[in-house]
Amino acid sequence: MTTNTLQIIANSMKTPFLGAIINTTQAVLKMIQTLSKHKDDCVQLLEQIHKLLNAIMILHIKSDEGGEMPIEVLDHVGKFTGVLHKIFTFVEAQQKGNRLKSFFRQGELSTLLKDCQAGLQQSFEFFQIDGTRVLLNIAEMKEDAKKKHQEVLDMIEKFSDATASERASTISGHHSWSSNSSNSISMLPSEPKIFHGRESELSDILHLFNTGMPRIAILGAGGMGKTSLARVVLHHPDIMARYVQNRFFIACNSATTKLELVNLIGGHLGLKPRKDLTQAVLQYFTDNPPSLLILDELETLWEPASSHANIEELLSLLTGVKHLALMITMRGAERPAKVLWTRPFLKVLQPLDQEAARLTFSDIADSEHNLEEVDQVLSLTDNMPLAISLLAHLADAEGCSNVLSRWDKEKTSVISEGFDKRSNLVMSISLSLSSPRIQSIPDSQELLSLLAMLPDGLTDVDLIQSKLPLENILKCKTTLKSTALAYSDEHKRLKVLMPVREYLQQHRPPGDCLVQNLFKYFQEMLKFYRDYMGTQSSSSTIPRIKSNLTNIQNVLQWGLKQKQPTLSNSIYCVIHLSRFSQTNMQVKTPLIGQIQDILPQLSDHQLKAYFLIESLSQRRHYPISDPEALASQVVELFKDFDDPDLKCVLSV
Repeated sequence: MTTNTLQIIANSMKTPFLGAIINTTQAVLKMIQTLSKHKDDCVQLLEQIHKLLNAIMILHIKSDEGGEMPIEVLDHVGKFTGVLHKIFTFVEAQQKGNRLKSFFRQGELSTLLKDCQAGLQQSFEFFQIDGTRVLLNIAEMKEDAKKKHQEVLDMIEKFSDATASERASTISGHHSWSSNSSNSISMLPSEPKIFHGRESELSDILHLFNTGMPRIAILGAGGMGKTSLARVVLHHPDIMARYVQNRFFIACNSATTKLELVNLIGGHLGLKPRKDLTQAVLQYFTDNPPSLLILDELETLWEPASSHANIEELLSLLTGVKHLALMITMRGAERPAKVLWTRPFLKVLQPLDQEAARLTFSDIADSEHNLEEVDQVLSLTDNMPLAISLLAHLADAEGCSNVLSRWDKEKTSVISEGFDKRSNLVMSISLSLSSPRIQSIPDSQELLSLLAMLPDGLTDVDLIQSKLPLENILKCKTTLKSTALAYSDEHKRLKVLMPVREYLQQHRPPGDCLVQNLFKYFQEMLKFYRDYMGTQSSSSTIPRIKSNLTNIQNVLQWGLKQKQPTLSNSIYCVIHLSRFSQTNMQVKTPLIGQIQDILPQLSDHQLKAYFLIESLSQRRHYPISDPEALASQVVELFKDFDDPDLKCVLSV
């Protein structure tokens, strides 16, 4: 009976060793009942095992970590398991006709028995058990087992009753909220007081509720305001009037399996705990008036590929209840399958427009700040709601100019002072990066790191033609979009939001091998333009270079920090880009100034001459104090190499 009770615990918890302990104990018990010799010694061992099993059960039941034992305890449970295996060997050797006995002399069996007793004594000392009383017959042991078994069951029942109400609001240490009774209505999350820029999404959701019992998925990147939108829906007058006392808002980030989620919902509904509450939960919603169930942060459960089928099956069962409206919030852009989501689908949440971003900022930091500085601060957020909120609070305390100054020095660390993903953008980004979908495809992480240094993003053509050393690059793109770590803009360019880019550049920069491939791609593009400049052929590359202008500058910035031959190639590319920018966009290339600093270190006189001649040809844009002296310097360099074309350019 003791091992049966322990089996119940083992089935609901993942504690190591329990399965081995149960199987070994049951085998020992069966063998002892058939013994004729040394039975007293074996019964004594079994009684001691019995006490230790009860101690382990009680530790599980009383554990504050939901049954998860500390490492120190697990270590002693493991040692106890080893002792059990020795006891099994000793008992097996006592059986009549057992071959094992022939391998042991009597002295060796006595030594084995002493080892077993010593090991049990160590366990007794750790678990603080009184081991002085010994039962000498199986009948008495069975009677004692019945009593202790009932004591454990009573303890479980008492524990369940005492914590049922607590579990309804804080299961596994995380909050869930409902308004299904007057006692718990205050446990609903509050309605956001600052809420701008989601009026269109809110209107779309309310329209879906007018069609019946909708099934809605609010999707988007971390920090995009999914939970806030769900909370606004929860408190909207139309929703409150429709569902009265049957609104449930459940944070799912504490659950890791389908059963844990079901039990989380069941505990929230006030159902009596049991191993699997699936049918009870479905019956509750079926028997009660129309209800709204909001499952917040469901991605924690759904992300692992091994969980997809089970979670989707549960969602399918829930949506089978005709008068249950279901809403989920999830990081990413992919809806769980097996659910007939109400159409039209709610679009993936995008950053706020500029006006909404300004209103959000002014609600937090007041409207006394300089509008130009406010816009500069907002440009650091890409209008992500969480980033706006964090920087606005900082601006309220320190002023916009100080925030801008700190950002130049500290980047995303200035918004990493909170303790959870709703108050710490870095933590929110880190959670998105740890998505099992991302982890399962390492090349998607590499692509994301590369995109972080490319503000202009990349088209599918760029991704394929740049020949990046990534396996199935379009699948990597799909993965990044499905997790909302990247998005496609109106020009179908794959991009990453500013705060995520800054975080990745600081903590997970791309490998040089990856950047090198992209460098070669842009190098070929610029060289093609330079070789065919002024012809019909070069015009085809102009839109591509323009759309990648900032990307090219960032990659060349990387190249100027490298050693030869990449450094020389980077300087040639900067010269070509400068000519392109002046001719097609009438703007200067900031990288030219960096080359002037590098030039004295170059040993390549041909490259030096090429750069100086280009500087002379663009002196309208880059004023030169003494052009004649510069030309003389170039002539002097011609002594070290022969390049007729370059001499012709100088003469012109």
